[in-house]
Amino acid sequence: MRATSAPARSRLRYAVSALALAGLVALGAGCSTDPNSIAAQANKGDQKGYVSGDGSIETIAPGSRKEPVVLSGPTVDGSTWSMPSDGKTVVVVNVWASWCGPCVAEAPHLQAAWKTIQTAGKSVQFVGINFREDPARGAAFAKSVGVTYPSLTDESGVLILKLQGKATTQPTTLVLDQQGRIAARVSGPVTEATLTGLVDDVLASK
Repeated sequence: MRATSAPARSRLRYAVSALALAGLVALGAGCSTDPNSIAAQANKGDQKGYVSGDGSIETIAPGSRKEPVVLSGPTVDGSTWSMPSDGKTVVVVNVWASWCGPCVAEAPHLQAAWKTIQTAGKSVQFVGINFREDPARGAAFAKSVGVTYPSLTDESGVLILKLQGKATTQPTTLVLDQQGRIAARVSGPVTEATLTGLVDDVLASK
C-alpha cells in the first residue's frame, strides 16, 4: 500500500476540521462591522469593534518567506517573553482579545493544539498577542479558560505592526518557521486539527 505524503495528510486534516471551523466562522460573521469605523475605534482604543476573518488559510513556500518577525516584551501576567533564537523552534502567534467573540470561541482549540504539541515533544512555542486590551483583563480571561501559553500585552497596538501586515483581523494565527519567518496564516478562527496540521507542515519544510 502506497504511503500517504505529508502534504496529503495535512490536506486531509484541513478537510476533517472544516465543519468545526464553519461553526466558528459563523459566530464571527455576525460580529463584523464596517472596516472604516473599526479603524477609527482602533485609533481611539475604545475596544468597541473588530473585523473577523473567514478562517481562510494561507501557506507561504520557504523561498517566498520574508524577513524574520521579532517579538518580545511584557506578558499579560507581568512576566516577559522573547522569540527563541535557537534556529530550531517553530512559533505559533495568535492575535486575540477577550472582547472579540470569535477569539473567545477559538481559545479552547488553541489550548488543545498547544497541549497536543507539547505532549508530542515537538520544538514549538505558542504565544498570544493580547490586542488593544488592558493586560489585567486579558490575564483574567486567559486564566478563566485555561490557556497556559504566554500572551504578550499589546494595549497600544504596536506589536501587531511587526507582523508584516498579516494580522489585519482578530483573531489571526501565524505559524513562524525555525528562522522566525511567517510560513502560514489563518485569518479568522482556527481549529485544533488545522493548526496542528500547519505546524507539522512547517516543521517538515526546509
